[in-house]
Amino acid sequence: MQRFRSHSEHALDPKGRLNIPSRFREVLRERYNSEDLIVTHWDKCLRAYPVAEWEAVEEKMMSKAEYSANFNKAVRYITAGVTECQVDKQGRILLPQTLRNSMKIDKEVAVIGMLKHFEIWDKKTWDDEAGETLENFDDFKSDLANLGIL
Repeated sequence: MQRFRSHSEHALDPKGRLNIPSRFREVLRERYNSEDLIVTHWDKCLRAYPVAEWEAVEEKMMSKAEYSANFNKAVRYITAGVTECQVDKQGRILLPQTLRNSMKIDKEVAVIGMLKHFEIWDKKTWDDEAGETLENFDDFKSDLANLGIL
């Protein structure tokens, strides 16, 4: 089954276009029959979803939004950043300046596969996050063991 896996580093062009890794474009074509993406700001990065996966996220948010005023703030933030992006013939998407600014993405980025979606990080922010995760990896061992991975 095709999923978004792995990590790659890229440089945005002067217009803010990102070259989507070919293995991710293959997932879009083969699993989702589309090269359309929904991109939005998240926590410390941008998230890029195939449309079908994004629609599932929206359904989950709509089911919860009625129960918590605080959760509505998160939904508002996430959906306010939504941008529909189509991969062009050169395999790129245009990341709007507003989204790049919100995550302090300048030129160098890391693209991180997250199975059903992928993330777009400022490279330095990603390096810091990955280093912190590695330092604290023991914190994740019980969850991994519960999944039968350890």
